Amino acid sequence: MIDTLFRHLFGPAPEPLSPLDTRLALAALLVRVARTDGLYAAEEVDRIDRVLITRYGLGPFEAARLRAEAEEVEADAPDTVRFTRALKEATPLEDRTGLMEAFWSVALVDGSRDAEEDRLMRLVANLLGLTDVQNAQARQRAERGA
Repeated sequence: MIDTLFRHLFGPAPEPLSPLDTRLALAALLVRVARTDGLYAAEEVDRIDRVLITRYGLGPFEAARLRAEAEEVEADAPDTVRFTRALKEATPLEDRTGLMEAFWSVALVDGSRDAEEDRLMRLVANLLGLTDVQNAQARQRAERGA
């Protein structure tokens, strides 16, 4: 699955991602969000797993396995643009704010925000085709749900 995702992300003429590859791209971007502040705390790992369980109906072991695979993909990926491009292609516009809410829930779960996290979140929202207002609304929903 990792090889397929990398071929899609780095190939010259990308094809649409399969649902499994889309899951991996989302999980990898969630991991990237969690690691942005230089820490990868247990509560962030737990939140990623809960997002994957809720979004995809996975069991806890399946979610943990997907996250572990995503940790490898994220560590090897050169940039964020390719993950967001793949998710944008696979996700209707009206569902992308839900993605941002998930990203914010991971970014905020450790109780702190830093400039680097804010920068990444603005970049991700922009690359997903969302406005600053939609991004702020997603953050506010994530803050209320935390």
